Parts: sequence; C-alpha cells; structure tokens
Amino acid sequence: MAPIKLIVAGPRGRMGSEALRMIEKEEGFHLVACIDRKHDGYAVKDIETLPSFEALIYEDAEACLSTVEADVLIDLTTPEFCYKHTKLALEHNVRPVIGTTGFTQDQLDELTELAESKGLGAVIAPNFAVGAVLMMQFAKWAAKYFPDVEIIERHHDQKRDAPSGTAVKTAQLIQDVRNPHKQGHEEEKETVEGARGADIDGMKIHSVRLPGYVAHQEVVFGGMSQSLTIKHDSVHRESFMSGVKLAAEQVMKLDLLVYGLENLME
Repeated sequence: MAPIKLIVAGPRGRMGSEALRMIEKEEGFHLVACIDRKHDGYAVKDIETLPSFEALIYEDAEACLSTVEADVLIDLTTPEFCYKHTKLALEHNVRPVIGTTGFTQDQLDELTELAESKGLGAVIAPNFAVGAVLMMQFAKWAAKYFPDVEIIERHHDQKRDAPSGTAVKTAQLIQDVRNPHKQGHEEEKETVEGARGADIDGMKIHSVRLPGYVAHQEVVFGGMSQSLTIKHDSVHRESFMSGVKLAAEQVMKLDLLVYGLENLME
C-alpha cells in the first residue's frame, strides 16, 4: 500500500514539530510539504531543530495545496488558520485532520456541508490524546448517576481560548444524559464576578492558565456522601500523536466530517 502523503501546517510550532517527529517514525506516512508563516521555499531539513525532510515549506497555503499532490493536511495550529486551511484543503480535495479548538458552530456547519458535498473525509478533534477521549466518555457515563458536576481544566499560559475545547466537548457529552439544573445553593451569589466559572446548563467550568502545564482536566462529580473525580493529564505533546496518527489513517476511509476522536475509536 502506498504511503499516505501528508502536508503539515505550523511545522515550527510545538504541536507541528511533534507531528513531524511522529511522521518520521511511521513507514505508512510520507511528508510532501509544510505550510508556515516563514521560510518560503526552504526544505524542512534546512530549519534547525526540525527533522531531516526534503519536503518544501510554503508560506501561501493555497499555493501549497494547488501545487503539491497530497492526501491529508494535518493542522494543529490556531482556530483562525485552521478554519481557513480546512476550507482550502477540502476545496483542493485534500482531507483535513484538525487538532485545534475554537471553531464556531457556523464554521463547523459550513465545513461539514463542504466535506459532504465533496465526498471527502475530515476530522476535527478537540483533543487527540486517547486518554482524554476516554476521560470524556467515562464522564458521560458517570453523569447518568452523578448529575452534579464541575469541570476544572488546566493548560499552559499560551493557550488562547478558554474554556478549552475538551472542556466544552465534555460538557456537551454530559448534556446528552443530564437534565439542566442549577447547582449549589439557590441563593448563591458571586462576591467577585466569575468566581464560580463558566456555566453550561448549571455545570460550572473553571479554566487555569499557568506556565509549566501542558493539558490537564478533572471532571468532579458530587453525590450523597461521596464524590468521584475523573482526571487526565498530558505531560508532553507526544501524548497527542497516537490520536493524530489514527485520524490521518482513518480519514482516508471517510466521506464526511467527523467531530471528535471518539467517533474513530472502537
């Protein structure tokens, strides 16, 4: 079987460079290009700290997708660029694998419609760590029996969106099995605005942003005389790569957009 031909956006970023190292180890993958804000026309191997790939770097995403024959675009950058790149990829018959958060529902609807009209697979995942996906699924199961729940997510201080996409996705999964209701004392009042966090159907979400973190989440349930905490920690960005690999392989078999890695896991 021929290797899957990949383009990676943001190769100098912490996630993008980790994706390159993953591709370097996989015989079934072949890097054909990168999209970056700098170094147009350079080979990846010419950039210090990056793996020794001959693939060229393009500053113009449309020029890259128009010129290079590719199967899959991996983009683990920011919502602003991911939306643009996802749309361009689909328009050029390249399957996108997207690992950022912050898409609006209108954007997701538009990309879903475009993927279906083209008959192309696409994967957008709030979190590519398999353990984080399991944590979300376990939380949904637990919420059937513990409807009082709060989510605490901790990330590095360079993360732009809050709450995280993983926290929002977790809350959405819990919404499927939990009736909306206000938690805490009925006369509860914040003496400092925001002290109780964001609110989704009465669930509270708390975001922490500090140096030293990568990606961490706790889903805390409270019941009569007991509590339950489901926790996941990513201590290195390598933890996301098994999910990226799975998505890049599975997207070749899809003809529609899939949101969430759990939909690719048995």
